[in-house]
Formats: sequence, C-alpha cells, structure tokens
Amino acid sequence: MSILRLMTRDGQAVAPSSRPHGDGAEAAARDIEAIYRMERIRLVAGLAKQVGDISLAEELAQEALVSALATWTDNGTPPNPGAWLMTTAKRRAVDLWRRRRMMARHEASLAHDIETGRVDAHAAVEASLDDEIGDERLSLIFTACHPLLSRDQRTALTLKVIGGLTTEEIARAFLTPETTVAQRIVRAKKALRDADVGFEVPLGDERDARLASVLEVIYLIFNEGYAASRGEDLIRPQLCQEAMRLGRILVGLAPDEPEAHALLALMELQASRFKARVAADGSALTLETQNRRLWDRLLIQRGLEGLATVNHLGGEDGIYALQAALAAVHARAARYEDTDWAASAALYDRLLARVPSPVVALNRAVAHTMAFGPEVGLALLAAIEGKPQLATYPPLYAAKGDFLFRLGRAAEARTEFMQAAALSGNETERTFLSERAKTCITT
Repeated sequence: MSILRLMTRDGQAVAPSSRPHGDGAEAAARDIEAIYRMERIRLVAGLAKQVGDISLAEELAQEALVSALATWTDNGTPPNPGAWLMTTAKRRAVDLWRRRRMMARHEASLAHDIETGRVDAHAAVEASLDDEIGDERLSLIFTACHPLLSRDQRTALTLKVIGGLTTEEIARAFLTPETTVAQRIVRAKKALRDADVGFEVPLGDERDARLASVLEVIYLIFNEGYAASRGEDLIRPQLCQEAMRLGRILVGLAPDEPEAHALLALMELQASRFKARVAADGSALTLETQNRRLWDRLLIQRGLEGLATVNHLGGEDGIYALQAALAAVHARAARYEDTDWAASAALYDRLLARVPSPVVALNRAVAHTMAFGPEVGLALLAAIEGKPQLATYPPLYAAKGDFLFRLGRAAEARTEFMQAAALSGNETERTFLSERAKTCITT
C-alpha cells in the first residue's frame, strides 16, 4: 500500500495535500514508507500487547504513520524513528482510552510513562524496543497462528498482520475473492478478541503445540506458492518470498528452535530451483529435465547451512528437518544421475514413521521406485490407493502412470496420466500431464 493513499478508519484517503508535491516531497514520502515497512511489525506487535486488540493496534500504527508524514517531511527523520512512531501511537492510545473510556485500568500507568517528558518517554520506548519487542513480535506471530482459528483464517491473518500484504494481494495470491479474504481476517480478529487470547508466547506443551501451528501456516503459504493448486501459473514467487521472510523472522526470534531452522532450510532449498522449474514457454520441467546450472547456489548454501544448524541443535529427526534433508539430497547432486535415491528412500522411511500420512507414503513410493525399481513402487502404491484422501489427488495417478510407463505398460500409464490431468486444478500442471499421456501413445 502506498503511503500516499493510506486509509484512515473512516475510509477516507489521507494525502499530504498541505505538502509540496515536488520531487523532494515524493522522495520524503518514499523514505517514510520504507521506514514504516521496516518498523511495522515491531510497532503493531508492541501496540497489540498494550491494547490487546490487533485491529486497534493496526489503526494506531497507521495514525502514527500519518503523523510521521506530516512531521518528518518538514523536520526530517528523527534519530530513532521506531521509538518516535511507538511514542506517537501510544499517545494516541491514551487519547482514545480517555475519550471512549476504554481500558481505564491501564490509563494512569501508560499516561505517566508517555507524559512525564519527551526525553524520558523516548528512552523508555527505546528500551522496550531493544529489550522486549522481540518477545512481543514473537507473541504476535503465535497469536496470529492460534489453533482456535481455522487454517484459512490463520493464513490470511498471518499474511496481513505479519507479512504486511494487503487484502487484495492475499486474495490475488490465493485466487480467492477479496471479500472472502477480508471476512476471514475480520472473523479471525474477532475470534481472538472474544476469546480474550493473551498476546504472549505460551510455555511448555502449549508452546510446542502453537509452534507447530506457526510452522504449518508458514509452510502452507510457501507450498501454495511453490506448487499452485489453482490458476495458470505453476509458481507464485510472491507467496514463497513472504513465507521465507516469515521463516527468517521466526528464526531470528527463536534461534534455539531446530524446527524453525529446518523449515527455513527446507524452503530455501526448494526455492533454489525456481528458475529451472518452468521452461521458456511456461511448461513444467521435472527434476530430470531441469538445467541445474540455473539453480540458485546461494539459496542452496543457506539451506545446507541451516540444516547443519538443525543437526547442531539435535533436531535432525524433526518433521521439517527430515524434509529439508530430502531436499538436500537433490541440492547436492550435480546431475540428476548423481541423485542418492537410496538415501532419499531411507529418509522417507523415517519421515513416514513420524508422519503416517498417505501423501508422505506416496512420496516414499516414488523414492523407492527410483532406488529399487518401479515394481517396488507399485507394491507400495497398492497399499495406499484406497485411501479416501488420495481419491482426487492428481500426484497419485501421475506417480502410478510414471511407474507403469517405466515398466513398458504404456496403455495403462496413459489412463493414469489422463486421470491426473482431469483432476488437476492448475493449468500448467494439467498441460504437462496431458503431454505425458500423449507420449504414451507414441511409445
């Protein structure tokens, strides 16, 4: 959202009409917008913990931004813009509490902190930014991903509040009506408010359960970008970039959590293949046909370093750690022929023991096919084909088609590829599967 079209609570556009519209004013506005983007999460997190309401925290942050636009354009950026924004927002909170008689029990202490003097107030806010705001940002992430919210609500709220995406951007990324996304966000905020959820990092078993929810939401966002379930594009890089950015925030705030490092490593290793996954004409390319010189070596290096950190922390048997290790098998192979499929099969054996899901079992069958032959893969598929979760899952039919094709059973393979194509909701994937079906005719 451009700072020049920032919306207030009543829906009216706020524009710096009293300021000159020359290059200097435009440059100042861009600088303020850049600062706000950097400080926004810290600001909303701190305010949410103070007022106990994400919507109100966002309003206060935006009003502080409007004040910054009016003040900094003439007077220049203050030495600590984050502290300035926080102080301004908290002063606005005091005004709101007085006028609406909200949260009267907090007014005296907060008003005293802010109104005792500018220097003291700034010092207090700077101290909170330096010493406590990290915990507050982490608490905001845990709150946005609270298990009481549905998966769709958690995803939308996380992208809106933590990722900073607009409702329109979220809707476009997920090919969902904007009104639907807006309703999810509103309902999520209301559910948190009605349940009086505390803006804090939970402890013990509850923290572990909530961390799993946080990781799930971030990975869900990444996966929708990495293999889009709908639409024309195979990849939606914006979603993947947002997921990795959220992952880096989480790692920075929870550096001792091995699964946080593992998820980030997994996403970086997967994202390293982006440039090689789609041909010039937009068609999909498999691992076997990708030009590995196009793989991003920096992302691979980061991913492998993250995986080393996971092992150092003793988290190598974690769910995301095992998946990152699987991605690393491919990242370490200079050529497709160099892939250590036996290592991949062994990792899938371990992952299936941790996550006994039909999808993991399907991927395990693929790895075992590559390591030990398609007959082995078909036998493993036979054990899961009747699972209702896979009845309309295109990869099941695509995998079976590939196994049959490798055995020379082209007619049967074609039937499976056609079924996979019919079930796919992604146009690029559907085209790829249809082409594979045609290949079976000419074989």
